[in-house]
Amino acid sequence: MTTINVGLLGLGTVGSGVAKIIIEEANLLTQKLGFSLKLAKVCARNLSASRAYNPPADLLTTDPMDIVGNPDIPIVVELMGGLEPARTLVLKALSSGQHVVTANKALLATHGQEIFQKALETSRELKFEAAVAGAIPIIRVLKEGLTANRIQSVFGILNGTTNHILTRMTQDGLTFQAALAEAQEFGYAEADPTNDVEGFDAAHKLTLLTALAYGSLPKVADFHVEGITKLEPEDFAAAAEFGYVIKLLAISTVDQDGRLEIRLHPTMLPKGSLMAEVNGVMNAVMVRGEASGDIFLSGAGAGMMPTASAVMGDIVETARDLRSGSAPQVPALGWRNAQTLAVKSQDDVRLAYFLRFTVIDKPGVLAAISGILGSHNISIARVVQKDHDPKRGGVVVVILTHEAREKDLLTALAEAAKLDSLTAPTRLIRVEKLV
Repeated sequence: MTTINVGLLGLGTVGSGVAKIIIEEANLLTQKLGFSLKLAKVCARNLSASRAYNPPADLLTTDPMDIVGNPDIPIVVELMGGLEPARTLVLKALSSGQHVVTANKALLATHGQEIFQKALETSRELKFEAAVAGAIPIIRVLKEGLTANRIQSVFGILNGTTNHILTRMTQDGLTFQAALAEAQEFGYAEADPTNDVEGFDAAHKLTLLTALAYGSLPKVADFHVEGITKLEPEDFAAAAEFGYVIKLLAISTVDQDGRLEIRLHPTMLPKGSLMAEVNGVMNAVMVRGEASGDIFLSGAGAGMMPTASAVMGDIVETARDLRSGSAPQVPALGWRNAQTLAVKSQDDVRLAYFLRFTVIDKPGVLAAISGILGSHNISIARVVQKDHDPKRGGVVVVILTHEAREKDLLTALAEAAKLDSLTAPTRLIRVEKLV
């Protein structure tokens, strides 16, 4: 019976889960595959660190070169995280003729052009299902299940930490700080949560989904990324009154001019829509294909075993291809001819907007704001005036606009900010009408 060796770089949370599955489920894997997978070597920075699962000591090493370039290990699994030495090791593994499985979205989002090209040049597998949305098999769906589709749009809730925080703020009226502290207590948020709450983690995932959908890998610096730190309970209360729920939504599409419209920000979604009902630490992705219509997938977006499950799916698929002598069957991004699409400026995006003004309670204030909006081609759909807000020293006026160009809206808000009647900065939240 054939045995295929696997080398593991990194023994953190996900790495421990992968090691656990390969070792403890060896018989199950053999029954399903018809051959055996063997964990040949595991590289860890600290051999004595406390872990959720400890592989046998004779498998451990602190030298990644015991795995990378080793002709007896055809599959290298990179779960170290970070950009270096992960980038150097992945490129060397591919150049050495090894196939690579990774969950490192930051690495692929930052150095993807170089790494994907190297995989093509060397005819090696580069699989990264676990880099986006945890256990949800969205990458396989885009690369294979929807191959014949011209993808029209991709929407996603791609970070479980922020979704948990927003769910608690929505359902229980918690402040951001209180919801974040709870998430940290439960182990959903890191001690330094910046990467999650400022949107960077989800933005890296969005670049990969965009590359899979349209064959063009954008840079995070080229599109609008906005986190959830400025949201307040008042925003959620007003959203509910208008029939909306606030989510951190990743959005990617191609406009009529062939430009990528890609953005990630807090978004109001209609209550009852599929994406609005994704709560807690769950993730979700909706893909709209020309032939398929809408496809919606939801599941655990993080955690030791859900993410390890996605990694194992890539390992098993690579091992099957290796045994049949057909690897790689599909290019890493599903495209043999990559393209470079221009990214549409956020200024040119057209959306509806939720605006929360805090103003002095006197006649003519609403008329002045409405006049400024109207002078910049912004039409008002609904207006609600709330009670006096002692914290901000005024009354709250909430406006929901019709679709408008973002540059026009921002220009109008800058003009409105000069009014003496405003007592606090204006809150802006974008609105999407998903099914």
